[in-house]
Amino acid sequence: MTTYVLVHGAWHGGWCWRKVRAALAAGGNEVHAPTLTGLGERAHLASRETGLDTHVADVLGVLEAEDLADVVLVGHSYSGMVVTAAADRAAARIARLVYLDAVVPRTGECLYDRSSPEFRARVEEQARSAGEGWRVPASVATPQFLGLQSEEDIRWVLPRLTPHPIRTFHETVRLSAHFPQMPRTYINCIGDKPPGQPPSRQAEGIDDHHELSTGHDAMVTAPAGVASLLRDAAARIR
Repeated sequence: MTTYVLVHGAWHGGWCWRKVRAALAAGGNEVHAPTLTGLGERAHLASRETGLDTHVADVLGVLEAEDLADVVLVGHSYSGMVVTAAADRAAARIARLVYLDAVVPRTGECLYDRSSPEFRARVEEQARSAGEGWRVPASVATPQFLGLQSEEDIRWVLPRLTPHPIRTFHETVRLSAHFPQMPRTYINCIGDKPPGQPPSRQAEGIDDHHELSTGHDAMVTAPAGVASLLRDAAARIR
């Protein structure tokens, strides 16, 4: 049995892992999919003070309260920031770190350091004009941005998205000199591009690199493929 902790990205909640969680649990695995403070069903807890450190504490809290060990810790998108910091601080509990089309920060970097200037400009403008200066409206996460194509997926995802606290994009991670203390995997969602694309720049320094021919929200659009790659990643730590 493997223990998985699946951490969602910006605007999402633990709900987005529903299909992946079911697929992994069907094999007898233990699966946790926490919702980060201020998002999903915890949207009522959002405030100007909700930052990256808050979300790292959310994940550390699950690891500690559930006394989890030998964990495959998975971060999607923005939560590459979260799982990187959490894995560094709780290294003894983590067997493998998996980035699903995620940001992979170096020490001293914030999310903006690992994304395009266009993305930063867009979310900052939206926070100013429609988010009271401290939250990014969910409307930024369009179907095209998320890689959603089917009407069924769009109808399921978009109404569940919630504004995201922008402070989480500003705060930097501080990693120990020993990071990474565990093996890492990167899963690159290449959409409809032909297989064999160059590794994502986010995956620099990560040897175990895989592709999925689907959009950014792969846990929604290709849950079987995501679950299969996560099982393979877990098998290599035994």
